[in-house]
Amino acid sequence: MSGSTSSWEELVTSALLGTDRRPAVGRPEELLDAAATQTVRRRAGLVPAPAGVRPQAAPPDERPALPQAARRRLAMLLADRSAPAHAGGRRGSAPDLGELLPQWLAIANERGLRAPSELLPTLLDAARARTDLRPQALTFAGPGGLWLARLNPEWRFALRGASGSAALPDPGDAESVQLLWEEGLFAERVALLAAVRAYDPEAGRALLAATWATERAEDRLMFLDSLRDGLAAADEPFLERALADRSRNVRATAAELLSALPGSALARRMAQRATSCVSLDRTGDGPLVSVEAPHECDAAMQRDGVAPRPPAGRGERSWWLGQLVESAPLDTWPARLGGRTARDIVALPVADDWGDELHAAWCRTAVRQRDAEWSRALLGAPSAPPGEGAGTASLAERAKLLSILAEDERAAWVAGFISAHGLSEAFQLLGVCVVPWAGALGRAVVDALEIARDAGSYPWSFSGVMGLAERCLDPSESPRLEALTATPPEGEGASPGAGGYWAEAFQRLVATLRLRAAMRDELCGWPARGLSPHSPAPRRRG
Repeated sequence: MSGSTSSWEELVTSALLGTDRRPAVGRPEELLDAAATQTVRRRAGLVPAPAGVRPQAAPPDERPALPQAARRRLAMLLADRSAPAHAGGRRGSAPDLGELLPQWLAIANERGLRAPSELLPTLLDAARARTDLRPQALTFAGPGGLWLARLNPEWRFALRGASGSAALPDPGDAESVQLLWEEGLFAERVALLAAVRAYDPEAGRALLAATWATERAEDRLMFLDSLRDGLAAADEPFLERALADRSRNVRATAAELLSALPGSALARRMAQRATSCVSLDRTGDGPLVSVEAPHECDAAMQRDGVAPRPPAGRGERSWWLGQLVESAPLDTWPARLGGRTARDIVALPVADDWGDELHAAWCRTAVRQRDAEWSRALLGAPSAPPGEGAGTASLAERAKLLSILAEDERAAWVAGFISAHGLSEAFQLLGVCVVPWAGALGRAVVDALEIARDAGSYPWSFSGVMGLAERCLDPSESPRLEALTATPPEGEGASPGAGGYWAEAFQRLVATLRLRAAMRDELCGWPARGLSPHSPAPRRRG
């Protein structure tokens, strides 16, 4: 039998078993000829699959287009995204382009510019690989990015995390709002709720209340968390009802939001409980704060958000006390503690080693209620040695308290801290300062880096601060840094080779600052003037 007339199944069987066991198919060379013939027949006989439904056109994006120079810069930054992240103490003087991409996106969004269509796939790939890029990248990608994300499962994260603001209906269009609320993606519904609340807070609450009972627990939690922006006394009745929610996390978040409203009924209940635990003792040589922590966590306390079980290593009574104090309005304490100011209250001694617990709870309250007076009192003087004096010595708590202060005051406090204590403990504090760092703060950082270099320390001990400086220093500081780019003489007692490492680090810092200045010029449409990392620094702020 000729192999060319055998069926495909017969040929496969012969190939698997061998032609000696299936002689009817022919010799091995005939099997190969037959397989080739059948392959052509099979391919020629394929019936095309029916065409899929063509996707609708992408929605328009009315934002201004990128200037040409900025478009080229974005392509360069995205092309470098696959480079491995540099570890602390990295060598070389070239700027780290991957670290500049978030800043480029922030400036582009600040300017309200539109992402180039041809770069959207690469932008979405970058956002998929780096979660820190996603908020800025998805805002920049706009409606075109969301449209593309619906066509590629690998970009599905964009549908969960995009603001969707570019595609939102007019918040005054009740019919369109209701349609999107009922049928939209979760990210679109969160953005819609925020937009409607900003336009009409009562309408926003009504929108959420209408479907609250049917929402998933994790969605209820996210919707509730979105109420932080624009939180007002009128939200109290809805939040009070949420205290009875079947989800523990939802109940806890509702209680936290209510405690951020000093006039709420929950805040008054917490104040009553907290003041029963904390009082002023005048029986000794001087006034001091006396503390009697709760002995139980009853059902009413639990309904108001007090978690009964402490984390590992934490005592029950101190755990309950901290929750009561942090949920009480700060204006409770002057009346309870002799009419004193926040600064005077924080300076009072606390009996029986309860001071750290009480001050930590007040720190959380000051952040939650965004109280600048208490934040200043708990921060203390920047020149005070950490761990001494009133307030908190915790750098994490100090960073949160600083975030409550105005930008200039925040920068001045951190500059004073660095001038007094150097950079070794300043990393967390620098992270909450507004970019670019104000003049005094930038000068304090540069001076401290110069002192560290002259002391002969290795620069990778300060790699975290150096990396922040590359992203946050005002580019106008680069002329002051020029003198530090040369290799210093190796002094007695200096770490071997440290001078060369410092020279490289400062060269990279100067190059990065100049590149940041060029990026802002390009995004703002100013003439690029042939800037390169080795060109003179521009005088515009970046």
